[in-house]
Amino acid sequence: MVEVENTPKANGLFMSTEQETHIAICKYLKLQYPKVLFTSESSGLRVTMNQARKLKSMRSCAGLPDIMIFEPRKNYYGLFLEVKRDGTKVYKKDGDIRQDKHLQEQEEILHQLKQRGYFAEFVIGFDEAKSIIDFYFS
Repeated sequence: MVEVENTPKANGLFMSTEQETHIAICKYLKLQYPKVLFTSESSGLRVTMNQARKLKSMRSCAGLPDIMIFEPRKNYYGLFLEVKRDGTKVYKKDGDIRQDKHLQEQEEILHQLKQRGYFAEFVIGFDEAKSIIDFYFS
């Protein structure tokens, strides 16, 4: 099993950071599905301003998913995951996306990917990502 490092929260519970979750998902993919082609979006990395400008110039738009898996399955062209750490609330109780510009951009990109024939979802934490990956490859 892949370990997800945890950071203590103020209430005493442990919660991994988004980056730790992302890395754990990539490790899981490499271990469980070693022949699968995938990559990660670099926009979440801390880089210098000059590097950030260069990276931005090499993308079509903001909001691209964190993990892109280039393997067709189940009538989809590939699997795209927007990773959030455990405890993140993406949607309100009524099912609408939270009023957050970044989340709304990400949801719009996921919607566009779905329209183009990709399986594209938000995943909250390692366990949800693992479940979706395993479902996709089953």
